[in-house]
Amino acid sequence: MIAFVSGEVVSRREDHVVLQTSGGVGYHLAVSAETLSHVPAVGESVSLHCHLVARDDSMALYGFASEEERDLFLMLLGVQGVGPKVALALLSGGPPRELASALASGDVARLQAVPGIGKRTAERILVELREKVVALGGEAGEITVTRGDDPRRIARDGLVELGFTMQEADGFVAGAEGESAEDLLQSALKAARQ
Repeated sequence: MIAFVSGEVVSRREDHVVLQTSGGVGYHLAVSAETLSHVPAVGESVSLHCHLVARDDSMALYGFASEEERDLFLMLLGVQGVGPKVALALLSGGPPRELASALASGDVARLQAVPGIGKRTAERILVELREKVVALGGEAGEITVTRGDDPRRIARDGLVELGFTMQEADGFVAGAEGESAEDLLQSALKAARQ
């Protein structure tokens, strides 16, 4: 696995950069607009965190200005229907901390503003990643992955699967009583019927 590439910038394009390493090898790295804004001019040196996507017919190397951006990219790839191009488009909208905040707060509009992301895909991304991503305050804008077994999250996701909107599900689960996901879900469904 290639974790990072350091070298001289040979080429900067809208969607990729080429870095020449000290061994004379040039690496083509697909990048987001956010990462590209951190890449210096041609002829200068830079280090980028990487992720290699290997498929039957191709291999593509993706570069990131920070580990946080790479972590978000990997989480986005874990969502059904989100490939590398869509993940890069989402990351191009601003700093990783901003996207993490949008995910944590359930900001569907921020996700739908990205070309190629419709309402269903945006909602799927939020359902799968909302509780996993927490933007922490601080200079570095760290991103932490949280545990996926939170009973309130499981109950909320269950309500969404039953056809409730994310906002409705959040409201019902907020007022629900119980310790386990099952108890919370039953309590939330009783409140929804009233």
